[in-house]
Amino acid sequence: MKLFSWLYDRVLQWSQHRRAPAILAALSFSESVIFPIPPDVMLAPMAMTQPKRAWFFAGITTIASVLGGIAGYLLGWLAFDPIVLPLVEWAGYQDKLTTVTEWFQNYGFWIIFIAGFSPLPYKLFTVTGGMLQVAFIPFVMGSLVSRGLRFFLVAWLLRTGGTTMAVRLRTYVDRIGWGMVIIAIIAYVWTR
Repeated sequence: MKLFSWLYDRVLQWSQHRRAPAILAALSFSESVIFPIPPDVMLAPMAMTQPKRAWFFAGITTIASVLGGIAGYLLGWLAFDPIVLPLVEWAGYQDKLTTVTEWFQNYGFWIIFIAGFSPLPYKLFTVTGGMLQVAFIPFVMGSLVSRGLRFFLVAWLLRTGGTTMAVRLRTYVDRIGWGMVIIAIIAYVWTR
């Protein structure tokens, strides 16, 4: 079944749309507050199919993500009890909130840096940072540096590979996609 090849082709088409940079910015902003899909899924094909604009796309992603992080911080600071806490309770994420709070208390600035660069859900850290009222300037600087490193690294890797990488990836995308599905199912079953 060629499900992932079809999706791959669609994403490559979308990545070249004239409004793709604006959509990338919106995705980057919203992912830092609430949206579950990381901006890498749009940044990567854009950098790969338009390698001369890869740095521009990484810059858009970084700035929009940090602005979204600031919005998440403000949401946690100004509206945690009336808005965020009921959502956390509804989703059953109280344990995750407790864990992130402990990480902030133990690692301070560095947890923002780690969350901004790693695949950890950055939004949990932006909102929790606001709730805990961590120092704002270090929060923004940690976000800017870590998100910048992450997105410029993605842009560099895919810019370097360019269209050659796009063709090679197309060859194996179905195997990779189904492999990831199997890994996700195994991980889900194992953690239950």
